[in-house]
Amino acid sequence: MRRMTFAAVAAVAGLTLAGCAGPGDDPNTIKVAYQKFGNFVQLDEHMKQVKEDFEAENEGVTVELVPIEAQQNDYFTKLALMNRSDATAPDVMYEDTFMIKSDVDAGYLAPLDEYLADWEDWDQFFDNAKQAGEGDDGKIYGVSMGTDTRALWYNEKLFEQAGIPVPWEPKTWDDVLSAAETIKSKLPEVVPFNIYSGKPQGEAAAMQGFEMLLYGTEDTLYDEDEQKWVVGSQGFIDSLQFIADVYQGGLGPTPQQALDKNIGTKVVGEWLPNDQLAINLDGSWTSGTWLESGNVPWPEWDDVMGTAPMPTQNGQEPGAVSMSGGWTLAMGEKSKNKDLAWEFMAMALNKENSQAYDIAASQIAVRTDVSEDPAYVEANPSFEFFSSIVEYTHFRPATSDYSKISNEITVAMEAVMTGQQTPEEAAAEYDEAVIGIVGEDNTTKG
Repeated sequence: MRRMTFAAVAAVAGLTLAGCAGPGDDPNTIKVAYQKFGNFVQLDEHMKQVKEDFEAENEGVTVELVPIEAQQNDYFTKLALMNRSDATAPDVMYEDTFMIKSDVDAGYLAPLDEYLADWEDWDQFFDNAKQAGEGDDGKIYGVSMGTDTRALWYNEKLFEQAGIPVPWEPKTWDDVLSAAETIKSKLPEVVPFNIYSGKPQGEAAAMQGFEMLLYGTEDTLYDEDEQKWVVGSQGFIDSLQFIADVYQGGLGPTPQQALDKNIGTKVVGEWLPNDQLAINLDGSWTSGTWLESGNVPWPEWDDVMGTAPMPTQNGQEPGAVSMSGGWTLAMGEKSKNKDLAWEFMAMALNKENSQAYDIAASQIAVRTDVSEDPAYVEANPSFEFFSSIVEYTHFRPATSDYSKISNEITVAMEAVMTGQQTPEEAAAEYDEAVIGIVGEDNTTKG
């Protein structure tokens, strides 16, 4: 979570508390909080439909939807503020997998094991999807709505205009940068390449940008065997150098554009459909925006946009890299209506609703019965490709310290993209920050 001044936090708190006066101890009302921002229109529609169905099946019950219109970092801040008060804490919340352990530590989430033990649908979830909602104590605190992978989206029309053969199959980082250089030279009005970077982009920068690079080097972010954070690695410096090459080399958006909280919406809703961006490092959900049910329908997207795995740094094995995450539904620890909250969650996550949401939001299914359903497989031309790169994927370190480490990654990225520091300087500052967060005994040299 990014740092905020006391005044800013107070202002957000005031807005949150004023706009979300809760039902208190009303046994027939539950409050459901979720993100509504940019490309999350499908989630809003999903929640509205589940509310309608749930209220129809449960006479006298009211589901109060609390859509939080905020970019990711601000969503986390507002959700945390809601959870600090009994009056505003949600019964059910949309929870990023990487926030689960820290939110369990903060006392915001209730364990779900007693409900899952009696839920027949639980057997349909893949094991790694089950583990995504696990806390440090081994209990389950969130149930996956879907997962994702990340890769390179590229505009085949622009590639052909620039004389770059398609299908494009970059094998190294240099291949990616070379294509961007060609686009810059041949199509100067087009943004060659977008990789999210900087503090305002939060996890879109840290995970979707930086970690997609770092996990393609010989190094890693966290040593799972030693259970220690890696500092002093060449892979970290090289990843920052890639960011510097893009932004200081004029191959990406301007730093001002990149630091705009709304750049994700602009990239997917404006730049790509209007042939203003050639290559975008982004997620499997991207095409959901362009479907008829999305917020920017683009019927031609499948004819224009190609996909390619993100290569490893020098083409070393396994040759490609991806990152996976995903969001869950979780139950609030302060909920006075936990049984009713679970019933809502179970309906929202059943086979029918999971499949409808996964199709609408272009999610990779986490239920076997959905993933094997022909209606799901045939619903989106990109599902086959993004499912195929699951074998190359990595997951963020599942520790309660991760959110603080992630913030320091975005600080380092912003320092090099704006030219304030060299990659070596930014990496050294990052190392100091990590040691300050976890202690030197919990770090290891790369």
